[in-house]
Amino acid sequence: MVFAHDTEASLLAAVELVNTAVEPDTLTTQEQVDAFFARHGYTGARTRDAAELAAVRALRAPLRRLLTSDRDTAVELVNETLAAHQAVPRLVRHDGLDYHIHVVHPDTPFADRIAAETAMAMIDVIRSDEMSRLSVCADDTCDGLVLDLSRNRSRRYCSTTCGNRVAVAAYRARKR
Repeated sequence: MVFAHDTEASLLAAVELVNTAVEPDTLTTQEQVDAFFARHGYTGARTRDAAELAAVRALRAPLRRLLTSDRDTAVELVNETLAAHQAVPRLVRHDGLDYHIHVVHPDTPFADRIAAETAMAMIDVIRSDEMSRLSVCADDTCDGLVLDLSRNRSRRYCSTTCGNRVAVAAYRARKR
């Protein structure tokens, strides 16, 4: 494990959320937000309305900027995000998980919780000087983000689909 469990979980969720904006958009319904919420083990209040869907969708561009920025810019963005959301870290234990950090109240809007938890996760990335673990997909036709949590830092593609597409294209080029 490169980072603490809650850091990895927040980073994985943030990368998945940003990648929903890569064509085709895969975050257009409340059901998709519900699935994202459940898949990443988020807790707290939800409104499950159009405003929540819009707020979560609007978060994708700022998160992309944070996750793809250089280290010094990331520090500025993290500090701004934590201040904007009045983050107050506290240790909690729930749902079979041992103590981990929550930074906003459970009644905070879902999009704000995502932003604050991603900012907290980025603190670990920045402090350990591991910004290189975040990159853009090596497939020239894709703008997806990649979170490389492998030991040997070998992950280059946002998905198996992109990796396979590049491999097939290279194979076909060699056969020509």
